[in-house]
Amino acid sequence: MPAYMIVTAKIEDRESFIQGYGAAAGALVEQFGGKYVLRGPGAELLEGGFGDGASMVISEWPDKAAAKAFWDSPEYQEAKKLREGCAECQVLLIEADMING
Repeated sequence: MPAYMIVTAKIEDRESFIQGYGAAAGALVEQFGGKYVLRGPGAELLEGGFGDGASMVISEWPDKAAAKAFWDSPEYQEAKKLREGCAECQVLLIEADMING
């Protein structure tokens, strides 16, 4: 069953975020079998308390175990340090039950 990692990021220093963290994380997503299905700035908050104007990233994974292998990897733990001080992130992981029809 596919899984999706959904990231909401309030980015303070967009250039540092993209060139540092974004480049490193992007390479690892591919290496660990994920793919991006959405990357974009300027989310409009319709309800709740987090995310207005934030960037959103959604990656698709073969399953939850593959996404967790990426998330827990030593390589990603190093890459994650690159976003410190330039972004506040909320990250969710969910398995998708595909609806037919």
